[in-house]
Amino acid sequence: MTKSFIKKIFSFNKSKEQETEQVSTPYETDIEEEIEYKSETTKNDQSSLEREKEEQAENQNITPVKYDEKIPSFEPHSRKVIVTDIIREKKVEEFSSISPVEQKKTAWFGRLKKGLSLSSQRLSESIGDLFVKGKLDKQTLQELEDILIQADLGVETATRITDTLASSRYEKNLSPDDIHTIVADEIKKVLEPVAVPLELDLSHKPHVILLVGVNGTGKTTTIGKLAAKLTAGGLKVMLAAGDTFRAAAIEQLHVWGERTGSPVISTKLGADAASLAFDAYEKAKKANSDVLIIDTAGRLQNKTELMDELAKIIRVLGKHSPQAPHTILQTLDATTGQNALNQVDIFRDIAGVNGLVMTKLDGSARGGILIAIAAKYKLPVYFIGIGENIEDLQPFSASEFAETIAGKHI
Repeated sequence: MTKSFIKKIFSFNKSKEQETEQVSTPYETDIEEEIEYKSETTKNDQSSLEREKEEQAENQNITPVKYDEKIPSFEPHSRKVIVTDIIREKKVEEFSSISPVEQKKTAWFGRLKKGLSLSSQRLSESIGDLFVKGKLDKQTLQELEDILIQADLGVETATRITDTLASSRYEKNLSPDDIHTIVADEIKKVLEPVAVPLELDLSHKPHVILLVGVNGTGKTTTIGKLAAKLTAGGLKVMLAAGDTFRAAAIEQLHVWGERTGSPVISTKLGADAASLAFDAYEKAKKANSDVLIIDTAGRLQNKTELMDELAKIIRVLGKHSPQAPHTILQTLDATTGQNALNQVDIFRDIAGVNGLVMTKLDGSARGGILIAIAAKYKLPVYFIGIGENIEDLQPFSASEFAETIAGKHI
């Protein structure tokens, strides 16, 4: 995180009043009335200030200064928010099915170790069996490289690790723990450049986040969890049900909207997703929402017509703001292994993906694919998911992931 980032620590002493009403097209008029009311109140406040200045000026025989401009807002014109894993404990209790006692027992690192156990166990056991004899020779290096590739770390990372060992530890006795430490350190070097927090620039509200990915990668669930984090942090969030092909996806997003106090923009089944996105932006702007999160239909990367529709959504949003959508997140299912590389390749070219979320790491022995993706594409990995609960989606940490998947004991 660079010093130039203007961090905003989420304040959790804000009012709990969140807008819980579900919104459907057309938008309810109460928000418009509220905006008009606030505008009128601001004008009245300005008039009061002007009258007060004039009275003071008359008493002091000073020419009054007229206020030609509106009273400036206390909100900075340029404001950036770093999305952290801080969620007020009460909020976690509201959203999560896990009891507070269980949450304390299963802190994030513990849950991460448990979630990545299939991946780390596979790698750790193979390394342990290989280094029983101790000495590092040419054959052992080749076998280690094969193990790392089979663990989905990718050829580039596997070669990097074995080259490091060959240059510094060749013909030396090494224990499995030594190898775990070296592997973890090299994986960490690959992951550190992409382990950056999601940054929201609220100087152009709403900050638009578009979720893309193939079927079944957890887009809608990720939207709900992210909305929970943002609203718990005091931000005003609006959701858009852009997966117009599945009634279940629309219903699921409405459920998340109710749980997080986020209005949801939706339309009839089969409607044009690009039109919905355009409409949602207008409504988010009018409601002064901080963030607009748009769901999209799951699509296979080889389905040209669906990928064209995704490109259309992005073009339409660009008519509102040249920078929109500001963040394009691709969700990846860890269980797909090497196929995830192909997905990133296509979606990056078509949709301009600029951030990743890796889900379902708890149900796969192929979590190493995240390392291969990081090495090849250098795209930020903002979050990883290891379960169904709100707290199971967390900002990505290079050191935690590297140490866990390499089986390093800390």
